[in-house]
Amino acid sequence: MHLHEYQSKEMLRNYGIPVPDFKVSTKATGIGKAAYELSPGPFVCKCQVHSGARGKAGGVMLVNTPAEAEAFAAKWLGNRLVTTQSGPHGKLVSRVLIERATNAVRELYLGATIDRTNAHLTIMASEAGGMSIEELAAKEPEKILKVPIDELTGPQPYQGRALAYQLGLKGKQVNEFTRIFVGIARMFLEKDLSLVEINPLAVTQEGNLLCLDAKINLDSYALYRHPDLVELDDPSQEDPRIARAVASGFTYVPLEGNIGCLVNGAGLAMGTMDIIKNSGGSPANFLDVGGTATRERVMEAFKIILEDKNVRCILVNIFGGIVRCDLIAEGILGAVREVSTDVAVVVRLEGNHAKAGAELLMHSGLNIKAATDLRQAAQLAVQMAEEAALR
Repeated sequence: MHLHEYQSKEMLRNYGIPVPDFKVSTKATGIGKAAYELSPGPFVCKCQVHSGARGKAGGVMLVNTPAEAEAFAAKWLGNRLVTTQSGPHGKLVSRVLIERATNAVRELYLGATIDRTNAHLTIMASEAGGMSIEELAAKEPEKILKVPIDELTGPQPYQGRALAYQLGLKGKQVNEFTRIFVGIARMFLEKDLSLVEINPLAVTQEGNLLCLDAKINLDSYALYRHPDLVELDDPSQEDPRIARAVASGFTYVPLEGNIGCLVNGAGLAMGTMDIIKNSGGSPANFLDVGGTATRERVMEAFKIILEDKNVRCILVNIFGGIVRCDLIAEGILGAVREVSTDVAVVVRLEGNHAKAGAELLMHSGLNIKAATDLRQAAQLAVQMAEEAALR
């Protein structure tokens, strides 16, 4: 689960980590009033959306007066901000943050995540703050400093001091950085986070450290331990199809291809997507209905897939172990009849009651093709998607 910048900064402040004074409003007049309260300017106004690259898309602006701040908020509130990371439909702007502009003499990067290689929380830092960490990692990986945190002992002040010296900090900045280092690590462990990014961590003209931007992601599987954090979720920032899939008990991830995939089992779903690509096609989604797929769940999955207007064909790949393939076939038939779609469907059933399921599909009179193996199914789906695209 992602947090907005203002929510992330509130969490940082609760752990004693320095952030600028800021205010958030859902109304343009509220931002104008906040600017008067934060005066004197200049100010920075930021659209609150779950996406990076906001500045390049016009979602972050330096303004000098409350009137300019109010105009910025009026422009964006209720509209969608399209960034390089948001997808073509963008993200709805329902809140704007305003804070007094900070003159930074240096910009650092500080982050925390789980290093899957060594199975430790790892604190990352770099002198190259203000730029994309992914871009930095690709071009100059040696500029990213990493400190593993032992979960038994927790973050140690000496680790923070050593990292501060490596970043070229001096005097009181070393102690300030150490407090931030320890605070972030404690927060990460106590709140079951999956990512923290402070970019930039500014060194102000007065020589202080200040977190000018913050991004925090929570581990969704640990939210049951943090009911207070569940309330921070903003469903308006998520694809509604993903929310519907979660509510139905399966996993859906939209992609950019034209062949919809409906599979039971994450590994089988990944293999299905691979073989589609290998056959010259492009998957439109990852969709795992789970090992206990039901007729109702399959019908809902079909409806979600067909909301993607780019889908030209649907490939169903079901291995019947716990689930019976004839029941899955009934779900497929029910979904196709209910949705009344002309999108071609290719089905490969294997395992429990697979023969009975295939017979149901073959005698349905609908635009459904049964395949005997996965390779054949993928090739047939690619062919039918190409034919549909030409019509």
